[in-house]
Amino acid sequence: MKTIKSVYKIGNGPSSSHTVGPFRAAQLFGARHPEADRFKVTLYGSLAFTGEGHGTGRAIRTGLPGAEVVFNREQTDLPHPNTMLFEAFKDGERIGINRIFSIGGGSIRIEGEDSDEEIEVYPQKNFTDILNICKQRSMNLSQFIGRMEDPSLRESLHTVWEAMKDSIQRGLRAEGILPGGLGVARKAKLLYEKRCYNESADVTMNRVIAAYAYAVSEENADENIVVTAPTCGSCGVLPAVMYYMEHERGFPEEEILDALAVAALIGNVIRTNASISGAECGCQAEIGSACSMTAAALASLYGMNIDQIEYAAEIAMEHNLGLTCDPVKGLVQIPCIERNAVAAMRAISAVNLSRFLFSTRKISFDEVVATMYRTGKDMDEKYRETSHGGLAQIYYAQ
Repeated sequence: MKTIKSVYKIGNGPSSSHTVGPFRAAQLFGARHPEADRFKVTLYGSLAFTGEGHGTGRAIRTGLPGAEVVFNREQTDLPHPNTMLFEAFKDGERIGINRIFSIGGGSIRIEGEDSDEEIEVYPQKNFTDILNICKQRSMNLSQFIGRMEDPSLRESLHTVWEAMKDSIQRGLRAEGILPGGLGVARKAKLLYEKRCYNESADVTMNRVIAAYAYAVSEENADENIVVTAPTCGSCGVLPAVMYYMEHERGFPEEEILDALAVAALIGNVIRTNASISGAECGCQAEIGSACSMTAAALASLYGMNIDQIEYAAEIAMEHNLGLTCDPVKGLVQIPCIERNAVAAMRAISAVNLSRFLFSTRKISFDEVVATMYRTGKDMDEKYRETSHGGLAQIYYAQ
């Protein structure tokens, strides 16, 4: 598995696979061909169907000014559902070509090439391998990560955490209508401030965490800076719960950073053995992964043992199996923003169940990850970020 640092990427929303990945691909291709006087980028699959709503064209032109962007919605025989063809020209002659895949979470893969992101840091292939090593050597997950990663991890996690907190704070202050034409109003500020006179402690916690999740997700929908966790579409789940634990429950930053490392390890296992791309496996791969990462992070923060952490992550993913990716109008707004808040609360419930029932579990985390991947591959294409089915279809039928 690769370094967990590559799970978290800081960039503009609204979609890691549709904006962050294409932007990085555009920058890379442009740097390879500085002598070119014209660029053409053809988008296929999910990028073609929902790229306009996701701002893919803008992202590419930002990374590659003046590029011609073509949306090819006819070709279906694709090696990956997020496929891009980059072409460079000089004096009318093509001088360079690369097929690049946006594989989820802002990561890209160039056909026929290795990249820095492909360098293996962990010889372990799944969570069972990690679990066995930790038990053999009497290590917890944070200690295991510390032994595998280089010393720059801590600084990287600190930078990520600062960016996550900034997105929450900006989102709580902002008001108005999100762009894109759906007329969706920002709700984070309202949720955060609208306390009921007889509100219980549990209701307060759920409302505040939901407000934090809305804040980040609304910042993402407004194409502002967020952190993939593991994607832009699911970027509100983990920060919401961790921010609450630091600011409302008093957990110190050093422990939050340890929890973020554990979350990234879970995300790493998922993307290695399945997918974190909604275009490849539906929203179960995005929100499901974020929920699983958050459950593991919270369980770790609470000092639960490795079996409890695994079970919390497994519960969180299991109960997102089959979740479709059906963004209305190709925008990361309906149902995406609300899903972040619901997943944050579901992660907390998963931890609460795991605390007491971990010794009775029957399904391993690796098994549920494999199931998610198979489910995603079996899912009809219209439910995998094409806006051809589900809520997206119903909305247009009205």
